[in-house]
Amino acid sequence: MAHARANRPAGDRANLYQQITDRIIAELEAGRVPWVQPWGTAKAAIGLPHNAVSDRRYSGINILTLWDAMVSRGFASHAFLTFRQAVALGGSVRKGERGIGVLYTRRFVPREERRRADLEGREPSGGIPFLKWFTVFSVEQCDGLPAHIGEPPPPIPDGLIFPQADALISATKADFRIGGPSAFYSPTHDYVQVPRPDDFHDPVNWHRTAFHELGHWAGGASRLNRDQTGAFGSVSYGKEELVAEMAGAFVCAALGITPTVRHADYLGSWLEIIREDNRAILRAASAASKAADYLLAFRPQAIAANDDDPDHDPDGAVAIEGRIAA
Repeated sequence: MAHARANRPAGDRANLYQQITDRIIAELEAGRVPWVQPWGTAKAAIGLPHNAVSDRRYSGINILTLWDAMVSRGFASHAFLTFRQAVALGGSVRKGERGIGVLYTRRFVPREERRRADLEGREPSGGIPFLKWFTVFSVEQCDGLPAHIGEPPPPIPDGLIFPQADALISATKADFRIGGPSAFYSPTHDYVQVPRPDDFHDPVNWHRTAFHELGHWAGGASRLNRDQTGAFGSVSYGKEELVAEMAGAFVCAALGITPTVRHADYLGSWLEIIREDNRAILRAASAASKAADYLLAFRPQAIAANDDDPDHDPDGAVAIEGRIAA
C-alpha cells in the first residue's frame, strides 16, 4: 500500500533502526563513506534532501537514509514528500512505488502543562520526547505534481565562473564540488566544496573563495603537506586560514581576477597572529606562494613552459601528477 501509516509498532521502529545501522556498516565495510558526496553511481548533484512542500531540509539519520535511496534507486532530485502532500498538490504517488521510512522527533506535553501555559501566556515547557516514523516518496515517484515542485537547481549562468578559473580548477583534478550553503576543504576526505557563484552577493567573490579552499587543498598531506590539524579558533587554525587566504589572492591576481576586499572584522584573528609573532606573516606568505605556485603549475601554459625549459626535471612533473592522482 502506497501510503504507510505514520504510527508504527515499537518493533517496526526498532527494526528500522537496525536496518539503517546495518546499511551504514555495509557501506563502510565496502570502503564507501555514506555521508560524503558525490557517490560514483549517483544521478543527483551535491545537495541535501528536503521536503518538496515546506522546503525544510531533513536532518540527522534521515539525510543518510534519503541519500541511500537516491543512490540505490537512481533519483536525481533531492525533493521528497508524503503521500498526503502529493495528493494535496493535485498529484499522486504511482501505484507500486515503495516509500522511504524517515524519523522525526516529537514532544509529548501533558494536558495540565498545556493548560497552565495557556493561562500564563507562555510556551509549554518540559514534555517527553519520542520518535515517530513515517513514509516519504521522491517527487520522481509521483505524477501530476505542479511543475515547480522538486525542480533541480538551474545550471550556473554562463560567465559567472571565469573561463581561466574554470580551466585551472579542472586541470588540478581536485575533487571540487559546487553547491551547499558553505565553503570548506575536508582534509579527511580530501575534497573542496564551495556554494554556487550566484549565491554570492557579488559573484566575482566566488573565485576568491574557490581558490582559498584550493589553497587548503594544495596543503593536503599528499601534496605540500602543511599542518592542517589545528582546531577551529586555535592559533594554528588561524595561520592555515591566513595561508589559504593569501594563496587565493595570489592565484586570483595571476589569473587577472579582482575580488572585493574582505571586511576588516574578518581580519581580526590574523592581525592578532601577526602582532604576536613578527615572523608569522613571512612564513604565511612563503607557504601561500608555494601553494599558489603549486596550483598555477597546472595551467596549460605553465606546463608548456616547463616542457620548453632545459632545466626542468620531467621526473618531478610525473611525481606531482602521481600525487594528484593518489
